[in-house]
Amino acid sequence: MKFITLLSTLFILIALLVPSTAKKRHIINFRSPNLFPESFTWDPKSQHFIVGSTRHHKILAVSDAGVVETLISDTSLPLNSYYLGLAIDRHTNRLLACIHRPPSPENSSPFNALASYDLQSRRRLFLARLLDENIEMVTEDAVQSTSAVAKDVAVDYSGDAYVTNSGDDFIWKVDVNGDVSILSKSKAYKSHPVDATTDYHKTGLNGIVYSFRGYLLVVQSNTGKLFKVNVDDGIARAVTLNKNLTGANGIAVRKDGVVLVVSKHKLYFLKSDDGWGQGGVFDETALKAERSPTAVIVGDEKRVYVLYGHVKEGKMGNEEREEFSIVEVESELENLEEPIWLYILIGLGLTYFMFWRFQMHRLVETLNKKTV
Repeated sequence: MKFITLLSTLFILIALLVPSTAKKRHIINFRSPNLFPESFTWDPKSQHFIVGSTRHHKILAVSDAGVVETLISDTSLPLNSYYLGLAIDRHTNRLLACIHRPPSPENSSPFNALASYDLQSRRRLFLARLLDENIEMVTEDAVQSTSAVAKDVAVDYSGDAYVTNSGDDFIWKVDVNGDVSILSKSKAYKSHPVDATTDYHKTGLNGIVYSFRGYLLVVQSNTGKLFKVNVDDGIARAVTLNKNLTGANGIAVRKDGVVLVVSKHKLYFLKSDDGWGQGGVFDETALKAERSPTAVIVGDEKRVYVLYGHVKEGKMGNEEREEFSIVEVESELENLEEPIWLYILIGLGLTYFMFWRFQMHRLVETLNKKTV
């Protein structure tokens, strides 16, 4: 009877202990009038989120408590241009930012560039124009495809940056000095069908991330495909997945190799066992589409965050908004797996206890027989 009571007590302790191992989900609400950010990144040095804007020529630093500070204010950028993809170059302490100005009646050609800012002095180091071809001399009136959009940026350990052109499906390379070339114009980007009925059918290559193993992973919004791109020769191959990443937008990778892809409706969690020749979605977490989730990053302690920038409201032009959010998102499947070690340890402990009790019982019986 005592043994049964002990077992019951142990299982009650397990039930109480397991939920306590789950950390509280982190939600950062911050205020900045009409910011409407499409992208953000994490600065491990300052322990702040860095957030762009599709309305203003400024970039903000946001603390984990939601305190906002203007990090960059670049009034020299072209009128009606704005920030898209952002990336931190940790080795040179630089912030890289995609700049885009769409075509208009006043300017028939779009403006696309990559800006590099020194994070200590907050001074702009260069503004590299991104054009359709490799051009030695760039002029102010350089003509560009009307569909070109400098969408997202990733950076490698040498300081070379890689920028996706979501309108024309190719990737620019910008070195640490601001010199521009075209890395990849692979036919693979044009080899998959596009559903013209979706609101993102004109958005091709989008989120991009650099792997420490020396290649790029790039998502394509209008096909839901993931590409692995060689940084030396620009050769691209579609990763074989168990499902398409519908409406894929931003992408990030954790230190354990798990890739995260954000879309309008969900965050995908992906794994690969062969260096991304093929991979699979192992979990999905629903997101709030009405709040326009557009970007995902890995912050401190490998915590995953999604940006709710309400960009769709911002594109309407006449909408006014002051509050935006950065929200931690978790995989329910991974959370279920986390306490398994606890059950294993308790199970081993119970097994050992039962074996010890059995041995003690035999020892007592033996001693009793000798006494008699």
